[in-house]
Amino acid sequence: MIEVIFLIVLALIWTIFATIVDCKHRIVPNWLNFSLIIFALGLRFFYSLFQGDFDFFVQGLLGLGIFFVFGNALYYGRMFAGGDAKFMIALGAVLPFSENLIVNANIFVLFFIPFLFSGAFYGLVWSAVLTARNYHQFKKEFFKQFNKNKKSVYFALFFGTLILFFGFFETSFFYLSILIFAMPYFYIYAKAVDESCLIKNVKTKDLTEGDWLYKDLKIGKKIIKASWGGLTKEEIKFIRKKFKEVKIRHGIPFTPVFLISFLALISFYFKGINLASLI
Repeated sequence: MIEVIFLIVLALIWTIFATIVDCKHRIVPNWLNFSLIIFALGLRFFYSLFQGDFDFFVQGLLGLGIFFVFGNALYYGRMFAGGDAKFMIALGAVLPFSENLIVNANIFVLFFIPFLFSGAFYGLVWSAVLTARNYHQFKKEFFKQFNKNKKSVYFALFFGTLILFFGFFETSFFYLSILIFAMPYFYIYAKAVDESCLIKNVKTKDLTEGDWLYKDLKIGKKIIKASWGGLTKEEIKFIRKKFKEVKIRHGIPFTPVFLISFLALISFYFKGINLASLI
């Protein structure tokens, strides 16, 4: 149990620090992510060496691999920024508390359940706050996005009405039709929040590695792409030579969701709650 306590304390300290840095600077530094992996796997290795049984270390490697897949899926699916994805991967080296793969799979699920629910709630609250702070810009952008996506709204209205007809025979179709009606409005709302609340002018001297360009920049024959991976140090040097100010897309700091989910998992773990009891 002492090895699990060490892992929990280690991850808790790193997660709290990552949350503070992310909320302040909108970035989770690479050194923070990689150091968590190194310390977690190092702790597992030396504990396993002392015990003469490397199952605990192997489970850490498996967790790292599993979360590597999840983190990259969320990153390339454009749900996570690079720092968030790397921090999730780092937690993969921590969360296998057991030497049993089935028990660890249960722990992973108990982490992801609060992660999904708290993430959805957190995103809604944060976007609502941004909307309230930038109401006039948001209102203008919302109608602009609505006009750009009228075809999607009309298609959803038509298709949802067809599905609604089947709701007279099966109730589940009624709820499905409501979802179809709402989907384009969710998209328009999210796009309006993004364009009106998360695009900021930033002086090039204040750019940091990982910042997201709003649009591609052309500097001579070189084009710096507004990629999901963010700016590199070399690209920032090029930008500073020609521009004094550029538009940057700011993301929502997501590490508080990691902290909430990790605290929920710790609570489940020490109370002996498993997936079967939740279901």
